[in-house]
Amino acid sequence: MTSTASASGLPFMKMHGLGNDFVVIDARFGDDPVTPALARLLGDRHRGVGFDQLAVIRPSETADFALEFWNSDGSRAGACGNATRCVSDWMMGQLGRDAVTLTTERGTLHARRRADGLVSVNMGPPILDPAQIPVTADPMALPLDGAPVAVGMGNPHCIYFVADAEAVDVARIGARIEHDPLFPERTNVEFASVLGPDHLRMRVWERGAGITLACGSGTCATAVAAHLRGLTGRHVIVDVDGGRLEIDWRADGIWMTGPTALVFEGRLAPGLMP
Repeated sequence: MTSTASASGLPFMKMHGLGNDFVVIDARFGDDPVTPALARLLGDRHRGVGFDQLAVIRPSETADFALEFWNSDGSRAGACGNATRCVSDWMMGQLGRDAVTLTTERGTLHARRRADGLVSVNMGPPILDPAQIPVTADPMALPLDGAPVAVGMGNPHCIYFVADAEAVDVARIGARIEHDPLFPERTNVEFASVLGPDHLRMRVWERGAGITLACGSGTCATAVAAHLRGLTGRHVIVDVDGGRLEIDWRADGIWMTGPTALVFEGRLAPGLMP
């Protein structure tokens, strides 16, 4: 698949990881068609294709490929863990390998396919410096009701630990906290409860997208926050609305593992291009 828009339309793929869904455009070999207007059009579930994030594959001089992410509101996303796993799985198939490297705003990342078919990506180390998250307060002592924790994963996250994640009004609280002045670039908002030893339940409000069935970077951030709060070890299972992710915070970064799916390939009709 190449992304060159022509008389036959713009090619794309639809993928998902645990229901966290993406449109993927391969822009390695042709003109780059992606604009905020195109991201909003493709992200519209009624008038376009629909996605939580748009992932754009680009050439890289230092890795197998590069990835760029957009939200459905047309804003840029600095990281998207599940899209990274999905595209990496597809690229492994294209290259005939079980491991690839890629570059994002976070730098060079490594992905691999395990023997059980699940795909792992090293999302890099967590960001705990408030200026880099960014947040304008101590990340471990935010002046917000509920005592949340801020963690950066190339995008900002605000994590609440609650007695029952199922009972939280994610839409109401998430929309409010996303725009809280403490977060100059807005924030993703996670709500997690402890189910057992090294086992969490998490629900998420994504910056620029709203409620999603899963969030890879948010799951990583939640696992980090849980360990820093003394609630879990560094290797945890996280149940999200769409399924289960395995998070392993190692010395070389945070490895996230889970399933991927290619749903279909298609073309955006030429007359719809903004």
